[in-house]
Amino acid sequence: MRRTVVAAATVLAVSVASPAFAVVKTPPVPRAGALTQVGPLAEHGFPSWYRDSNGLRLEPCITLDDPLCAALADEIPDPDAPISYPDNFPGEMFYQLAGADLTLATGARATIGLDLEGAWARDEVIEGDQMVFGRVRIRFDAPAGQRFLITHPYGIDDLTATDRGVNMTEDIGTVPGAFGGALQSRIGPFLTWDPAVAPAAPAGYVGDPGVDHRIVGSPYGTNFVRIERLDPATGAVLNQVGFTDLFSVQGRHATNAGVDVQRAAYTVGADGTGFVDVYATSESGQAIQVAGSDRLGFRGTRLRGQDGRYFGRFPITGGVPAGTTIEVLNASDRPVARKTIALTDVVRVSGVAYDPVAATLTVTAHSSDPHAVLAVDGFGPLTGQPFTHVSAPPSAVTVTSSGGGSATGALGVSGPAFLPDPPVAAATVAGTAITGQRVQLDSTGSTGEIDVRAWTQTGGPAVTLSGAGDPVAAFTPSVPGAYTFRLDVRGPGGQAIPATVTVTVIAPQPPSADAGPDQTVVRGRTVTLDGSGSATAESVQWRQVSGPAVTLNGAATRKPTFTYPLLAQPAAPGPNPAYAYTNEPLIFELTVTNPAGRTTDQVIIRPQAETIAGVTARYRTGKGEWRIDGTTNLVAGQRVTVVLGSTLNGQVLGTATVDAAGAFDLRTTTAVAPGTVRTISLVSTTGGRQLAVTLTVTN
Repeated sequence: MRRTVVAAATVLAVSVASPAFAVVKTPPVPRAGALTQVGPLAEHGFPSWYRDSNGLRLEPCITLDDPLCAALADEIPDPDAPISYPDNFPGEMFYQLAGADLTLATGARATIGLDLEGAWARDEVIEGDQMVFGRVRIRFDAPAGQRFLITHPYGIDDLTATDRGVNMTEDIGTVPGAFGGALQSRIGPFLTWDPAVAPAAPAGYVGDPGVDHRIVGSPYGTNFVRIERLDPATGAVLNQVGFTDLFSVQGRHATNAGVDVQRAAYTVGADGTGFVDVYATSESGQAIQVAGSDRLGFRGTRLRGQDGRYFGRFPITGGVPAGTTIEVLNASDRPVARKTIALTDVVRVSGVAYDPVAATLTVTAHSSDPHAVLAVDGFGPLTGQPFTHVSAPPSAVTVTSSGGGSATGALGVSGPAFLPDPPVAAATVAGTAITGQRVQLDSTGSTGEIDVRAWTQTGGPAVTLSGAGDPVAAFTPSVPGAYTFRLDVRGPGGQAIPATVTVTVIAPQPPSADAGPDQTVVRGRTVTLDGSGSATAESVQWRQVSGPAVTLNGAATRKPTFTYPLLAQPAAPGPNPAYAYTNEPLIFELTVTNPAGRTTDQVIIRPQAETIAGVTARYRTGKGEWRIDGTTNLVAGQRVTVVLGSTLNGQVLGTATVDAAGAFDLRTTTAVAPGTVRTISLVSTTGGRQLAVTLTVTN
């Protein structure tokens, strides 16, 4: 049976598998063969052919008059008119169109496609959007969750069905213009009719797509399709549900070789005479020639070939006007393959020198056209003079010509090596200095590469300086006064300008404790105490004086932190005769000390007041259901506990959480019934309280 071709509505740039679980497995034998080469571009912008490791070249099927290699009629704008580029060209075409159809033991029809396909990135014939990719496609109906192992000529796929069954498409090489990407796909070598099985393939074709036939070409020797059902968990084979070794294959041997032109460069003298040098590639043994040009003054002439490379040199008379092109053709092809290329001059860069001391860049270059104007990309025209004020040159420069040519030259550098900049000295002292108290001199703010530091006293009562060669030096003054010090630093870049610092030392005075302003905070959040306003303190220590106990982090620092505790809630299910609502503040004491004594100060941290309002309470006796809702002025994600009765000591009905809008809603059925009680009370973890809210009891 002839294979049904399914066109691609969208081509993806990466390998894609639709199932929830799809794994390409490594066959047990090494791969033997692949696609190996892509041919020159034809006039339609697609490669003239692809070659496989068996030496077989296939060209695209883009005609309607060849039943063995036909384009898809529904992919051509006007299938009744001749195919032409770009006006009446297929949206899809195939170098290889191969696949198998089989009916599974379940009755489902499975289709496997193994194609080398040409298409357009945006589904329209747009120059530059041409791409060629290798496609593996597997489709059949199966219950979601069933797992299958599919062995085919180009590998093994482990697929799990979704609600769409097994539906996998893998496209490799879908980058426009990057025609070598298809060589990395699983397609290749090309599949052909098995020559050992009659009938033989029609001359010049891999087979007749209208006749299913056994094939050869699998790089793994798996010239068949086998579908096995697996245990979804272990992957063990449960049973074989389908097998075929008959395939429909379409592909035409490439008769045209095409031609690629790498370069057409001209050299002329002042009188306008000279040569054009043409460099081209194609298959070996082709008749590659340049078309005659009356404008340039030469006739059609063959290029000389070797190992697929072709070269020719042709005379010029009368100069080369800007934009001049030549045509190179492969006369061996039918129809003749033609390529047009613009002539460019030959630019040679003979020198690129950079002087870091003078910050100059000197470029020397010349063109094969004495009338061409040369310029250095990013710098400007070549004038014979160096480019100045070049602080940071590129590693290479490109010289372009008005004649179309260009060349790149690597940079050569002369001059001395760079050395580090001289360092910058910075000297500081922290806080107020007091006699009998250790004073630190700090040079860590100095910048640059530093090898040597030296602290020297330059004024004031003499002291013993410890760490005079260290980043931080220290001394302990015994008398009040002004003490002056100099910092010298030196590195590989030289000596820094010295820095000086003066330390004013005063007689001991009792420290001043400042525990910071009182605060009002939301329960459950981090609180920072602030003793930074304390003066002349050598040490600090915080302690909690009253309120629920908390853990102080950094109690010996000026800014310790703690988490304000949430308010304890009545315990479920209750009642809670001992529960007492307390919303007292926390009090902390700061003690600061220096050699002259110590002082203390206190700070009060109060909880933010919370108001619970708009509370409605209802009990439905028929369903035993409580419905309680309300709002709070704090939006903190707190919990609100509801208690039966006019106090918080009764039975707990439940707990609700306040949402982002400040609302809470309790819907619950409990064993607790109101009886004769017609009030409820509420309390939140952030301190809100509402007592004796009226309860409505209904059926």
